[in-house]
Amino acid sequence: MSFDDIFDESYDRVLLESPDGIEFFEAFYRRFLKSSSEVRILFRNTDMNVQRRMLKKSFFSLVAFYASGTIDDVLRRIAYLHSAAQLNIKPHLYDLWLECLIDTVKAYDPDFCDDVELAWRLILSPGITYMKFGYDHF
Repeated sequence: MSFDDIFDESYDRVLLESPDGIEFFEAFYRRFLKSSSEVRILFRNTDMNVQRRMLKKSFFSLVAFYASGTIDDVLRRIAYLHSAAQLNIKPHLYDLWLECLIDTVKAYDPDFCDDVELAWRLILSPGITYMKFGYDHF
């Protein structure tokens, strides 16, 4: 089975309880906010309902970037907004973001294993690399 298929099946499993992804993405944000005071400060005045919808949209852009090798307008705009010139989201926070996401997948995917973890990392890494690159380039 390819890592694409492993990712797709895992993604389906983590959304099994809530097909719109609300429960999974809420759990992710709870974990992410607990992970660092720096993260909590960045989100202190954020409408988390809006943020969850934005995460879902950006998440699909990260997956699409992996699949197509093309940066869509959503990912480009998010990278610009997160750059040093705008919101100043430091590159190391993307690593923390990914670790929190993987931990959330582990909690929600009953079939979580090394291959599932690797699949999520492989699928999301190109987009995360783009976001980090954009920090100094916008």
